[in-house]
Amino acid sequence: MKTVLRGVTYFFLVFGAGFILGPIRVLWLVPQVGERLAEMIEAPIMLAVIVFSARLIVRRFPATLCTQYFYSGAIALGLLLVAETTLILSLRGLTISEYVNGRDPVSGALYLVMLLVFAGMPRIVGRRRS
Repeated sequence: MKTVLRGVTYFFLVFGAGFILGPIRVLWLVPQVGERLAEMIEAPIMLAVIVFSARLIVRRFPATLCTQYFYSGAIALGLLLVAETTLILSLRGLTISEYVNGRDPVSGALYLVMLLVFAGMPRIVGRRRS
């Protein structure tokens, strides 16, 4: 049960920060520098949020096995994909294929890397604490 709580908490911390930064990026930064650069500027900020959040959940909800941190990251990733897909479909009025095909190749690849980092960070941070 602690694994699920850890994953849900991690998801809410990172998604909450992204939910705040997303409109700032779209409404203010994209018109100034373009979509690609705006997403590349946001990525290091989100990386810091991911690392901070992973450290927080590892300290707050310690695990007996490092694999529990892996499962927490997987749970958080699943929740993030569901939440983002739901928001894409409802707020932007796009289908999933339209969203994927409309992504910039560079920032889209960066996004995929960030998803993997997001999923793996609890395990990385948890392993260091063990």
